[in-house]
Order: sequence, then C-alpha cells, then structure tokens
Amino acid sequence: MDELEIRAADALTMSELALREAGALIGAYSLSFIGAIVLLIVGYLAAGIFERSLYAGLGRIKGVDETLRRFLSKVVRYTILILVGVTALAQFGVQTTSIIAALGAVGLAIGLALQGTLQNIAAGIMLLVLRPFRVGEFITTPTVSGTIEEIGLFATELRGADGLYIFAPNSLLWNVPVTNATRNPLRRTELTLTIAYGDDVATARQTLLDLAANEKRILEEPAPETFVATLGDAAVGVTLHYWTATADFWKTKIDMTQKAKAAFEAKGLTIPVAPRIPPPAPSR
Repeated sequence: MDELEIRAADALTMSELALREAGALIGAYSLSFIGAIVLLIVGYLAAGIFERSLYAGLGRIKGVDETLRRFLSKVVRYTILILVGVTALAQFGVQTTSIIAALGAVGLAIGLALQGTLQNIAAGIMLLVLRPFRVGEFITTPTVSGTIEEIGLFATELRGADGLYIFAPNSLLWNVPVTNATRNPLRRTELTLTIAYGDDVATARQTLLDLAANEKRILEEPAPETFVATLGDAAVGVTLHYWTATADFWKTKIDMTQKAKAAFEAKGLTIPVAPRIPPPAPSR
C-alpha cells in the first residue's frame, strides 16, 4: 500500500469518526434543541397573553393612568421573555448562574449610569399612582407653575400662565410641595381695599358685603365676611373674604375689584394714594 492509499484510508477513517461524533451530538442535543424552541415559542405567546391581561386588568381599576398601564404591562412582558431566554439556554447545559450574575451586574451598571433617569421614572410612577395633579389642572411648585398638558414617565409637560411651553422632570415635581389650584371645587378669594383714616369703616365693610350679596357667582355658604385687615401709616385696609366655584375664581375677582373701586367712590370713600418719595438730590 503506497502513501496515497494510506492517506485516503486515514481521511476516510477521520470522516467516519466525525460523522459518528456529529450523530452523537445531534442525538444528545436534538431533544434539548426542540425543547428550547418549544419553550421560546410558548414563552413568547405567554408573555403576550400576560401583557394584554395586565393591561386590560389595570384598565378596570379606577384612576390608573394610561401611561402607567402601558409601562407595567411592558415590564411584565420583557421580564417573562428574559426568564424564558435564560431557561432555554439552560436546556443546552449553559450555566445560567453566571448569566444571571452578568445580567445583575449589567443592570447595576445601567442603574448607576442612569440614576437621574431612573429617579424620574420612579417619580413618574408615583405621580401617576397617587395623582396629586391631573391633565388640565393648574399647579404651583417652588420651581414651576402652569396647567398640566401631559404626565409622562420621565417628565411632565405644562403650559404656563403666559402660554409658554414648560418641560419639567418628574423628580422636580415629586420631591417638592405642590399647590393644586383647580383640584377642589370651591375656592376662597381675598379682596382688600384701603380707605382713609377719616372714612367710616362700617360703611366700607357694608359696601363690600352688599357687592358680594349682589354677585351671583359668590356663594351664600360659606357666607362672605369683612374685617379690618391692616392699619397702615396713611390708610386702613378693609378685607372681604368670599367663596366661589373654582372655575369662577379669576373672573369674579377681576369683576369684584372693579365694582368695589366704583362703589367706594360712589359712597365717598377715599382710596388713599401712597405718598411719592422724591429722589434724593444729587450731591455736588
């Protein structure tokens, strides 16, 4: 047997060994491969079912925002898909412990890198759950004020009193006191006018009460009340407290201020003007 025949025989032997090894591997992993495929398909379908079920279930709970429904249902979906993927890898003998540890490390790194973003997401979830304000309500905080246009997971969009667009991160709205001007149905208004010391205080108070009684938008209960609020150097401050529906607050206050000025002038009550202090003479 020459050298060429020997090499051919060796090649044939190696091919037979490779085929036997491949057959053994296919036999060993075919069931695992089929099982992993079935697991992935079932897991994918189950994730979709759980996502839709949770979305529909949250929709039946009063007060749960649409954004929160979408976010929670997506979290459940992707959590199931990750668990299914790790389980499928375990079918091939992959050590899932190291994969879980790696995912935890990656999650920790992402969390540290996106600490501010995650803080806004957490604040957005709390705002959507507790609902200190809703779309269409006017709020005031130490840093921003305006009418709520949209509440997102990362930030809230507002329209300022001057019509300007305001984009506020949720963390700035969650960690501070929030005054909601339109949440309660009723609102009290304070109207203060000044009169001279020589004017009759009783006349001023009665004039304000008569104005309140003739204004249909002012509620009878709680009843309007007047009192002397301040004693200044040159004037006496007389204040009227009255209640209106929140929707009528600004318009009523504007009208009442104008009517009160005209009524005081008609009654002969003087609204003192603060003395103007001349500027100091320039030094020579």
